[in-house]
Amino acid sequence: MMKTKTTTALALASALLAVPAAALAAAEADDPPSPTAAALRAPLAGHLTVRGQMRAERYANLQADLTARAVRLARRLDRSPGAERARLRGQSPDEIRARIRQLERQATAPTASPTMEAIAACESGGNPTTDTGNGFYGKYQFTLGTWQAIGGTGNPAQASEAEQDRRAAALYEQAGPSAWPVCGR
Repeated sequence: MMKTKTTTALALASALLAVPAAALAAAEADDPPSPTAAALRAPLAGHLTVRGQMRAERYANLQADLTARAVRLARRLDRSPGAERARLRGQSPDEIRARIRQLERQATAPTASPTMEAIAACESGGNPTTDTGNGFYGKYQFTLGTWQAIGGTGNPAQASEAEQDRRAAALYEQAGPSAWPVCGR
């Protein structure tokens, strides 16, 4: 009796494995699934094919590679890598690529005009972390009041260079070179 069950099980398994692809496709096309279609699908239900597993792995690897690239760009822009990873979690590769393009545009945008660079060179030698203890801070030697008036928070010397450049450009648009009485001439 035991030999018969084993032989029957092996015969069924080999029959299912030997089913041509056309028969599987026809079984899948049945509107109400026929008993044959159900029997053909049952052994494979819930299992990924090797091709499906490889596709899922390539997708995950692509997401990881693109996310790492976006995080490197975010670091260059003085942004939190953790926040960037959280933002990209669960997004498709196309959405991550769009974010990378956005970060690349921001990273390659001109930081400061030659006039502003000359003012910064005069004020602090171009060093964005300058804090000499005289009440003036950062690359453009902002006072805390001026920094806050143009939307800055905290200490200007602790802000990113890109943020200092943006705030200085905004101040220059409002007040012109008079905001830097010595170096703005």
